[in-house]
Amino acid sequence: MNFAVGFKPMLGTSQSMDNLEKQLICPICLEMFTKPVVILPCQHNLCRKCANDIFQASNPLWQSRSSTSVSSGGRFRCPSCRHEVVLDRHGVYGLQRNLLVENIIDIYKQESSRPLHAKAEQQLMCEEHEDEKINIYCLTCEAPTCSMCKVFGAHKDCEVAPLTNIYKRQKGELSDGIAMLVAGNDRIQAIIAQMEEICKTIEDNARRQKQHLCLRFDSLYSTLEERKKELLQEIGREQEEKVQRVRGLIRQYGDHLEVSSKLVESAIQSMEEPQMAVYLQQSKELIKKITDMSKVSMSSRPEPGYENMDHFTVNIEHVAEMLRTIEFQTEVAGEEAEPEGSGDAEEGEHLDVPDAPDGMEDGENTPRLRPKPASASHAGQH
Repeated sequence: MNFAVGFKPMLGTSQSMDNLEKQLICPICLEMFTKPVVILPCQHNLCRKCANDIFQASNPLWQSRSSTSVSSGGRFRCPSCRHEVVLDRHGVYGLQRNLLVENIIDIYKQESSRPLHAKAEQQLMCEEHEDEKINIYCLTCEAPTCSMCKVFGAHKDCEVAPLTNIYKRQKGELSDGIAMLVAGNDRIQAIIAQMEEICKTIEDNARRQKQHLCLRFDSLYSTLEERKKELLQEIGREQEEKVQRVRGLIRQYGDHLEVSSKLVESAIQSMEEPQMAVYLQQSKELIKKITDMSKVSMSSRPEPGYENMDHFTVNIEHVAEMLRTIEFQTEVAGEEAEPEGSGDAEEGEHLDVPDAPDGMEDGENTPRLRPKPASASHAGQH
């Protein structure tokens, strides 16, 4: 059905009144605000009934305000700006009424001689019957029409209903649909917020596990450094013992060499003595000293290979292979590896390191490392 839109003059209408009327439309029911009008924290207005419909749709488990067991309210989002409105235990009845808007509505109704949308209803005329208003609704064709079309026109065999009834019914359906969409949007927003929180929790847990993992490996580094220090000290001790022994022999041989050299000098000087009597007085003692010196045994010396330090060589291939097989321990593997009757079992995923130093305790959700099973080729090395 095509409609002709015509303008009929109305008493007290103006552009400013039309603009005012638009400001007094509820975004939910699309009607002029009905008393009482509630003002939201975001400064937008709603009919109390519309606000209550949205609130009930968003909080289906919320009890009525007459119940004494209600200790807290619920929340919903403003349909105009999506601002979250948090209510106390009184629900929508705890919102402040906007008396200013109510007074403006009263003044507007007094100044206007027509109800809301009256201008639009008066302007909507039947195209086939120019003097007839569109006042009925054809249920068969699902289109508004006029009384003349029903009596004489194309809709005379159709089922019709008053336009006002269909208007109110569809307006209620649309209002319910809006409330459902608003509630659905709130639920989606809550799911998004929950997933954002999950992402944050994942990041926090990962950061904490990285810190625990670094502590575990720092513990390994500390253990290796401590063991390296001990082995270096052991090498140093044997080095000192061997060097002291050899240097003692060097001093012994040096002293012998010094005495022998002095004795040689004395013998040479005695050989140059021209007087036989004087020579004979000195030679006997020199000969005895030379004989005694030659009998001194100088066989003490380090045995062959004494300087060798190869016995301090360490084989770390199997340890390095074990370190390369460190892997995260799953919860199932942790339960299987836990001995029966152990009171140290912890919940959650852990990491374990072999031969962890004393003082390192596993906290809650602390990662542990475990080596993978060594292959058969490495079993012989252990």
